[in-house]
Amino acid sequence: MMFTEAEIEYLDGQRLGRLATVGPDGYPQNRPVGVHYNTEKQTIDVVGYDLSTSRKWRNAESHPYVSFVVDDLVSVKPWRARGIEVRGEAELLRGPGVSPFGDEVIRIHPRRILSWGLDPENSRRMVKRDVAAPAG
Repeated sequence: MMFTEAEIEYLDGQRLGRLATVGPDGYPQNRPVGVHYNTEKQTIDVVGYDLSTSRKWRNAESHPYVSFVVDDLVSVKPWRARGIEVRGEAELLRGPGVSPFGDEVIRIHPRRILSWGLDPENSRRMVKRDVAAPAG
């Protein structure tokens, strides 16, 4: 498994995140997006309306290396933030049945995963790891 059980549980409870791409001018772009953890593929599937006509789609088409973040605050007193950052390669998919959430998906294949605040016993712990592309 690329993601830990705690990370999968957290991702399953989230619906919005932010996708960072690189534009043709070399500048980053960061946009809110719908998100779905794909259990079968062990990927992050970014979904949205008219996705293939968006700047983020065109950016990922030109520069497939992307970063995705989902985070939230559990409490402010005490301060307890949690989240996951996934850095990886974007695969652009279009067509009927590519996702239960629509016919267009930016599928992020993780290469580095960072998570924080998911362990209630150690909410300041940052977990970082590189993950290999699946064989085949």
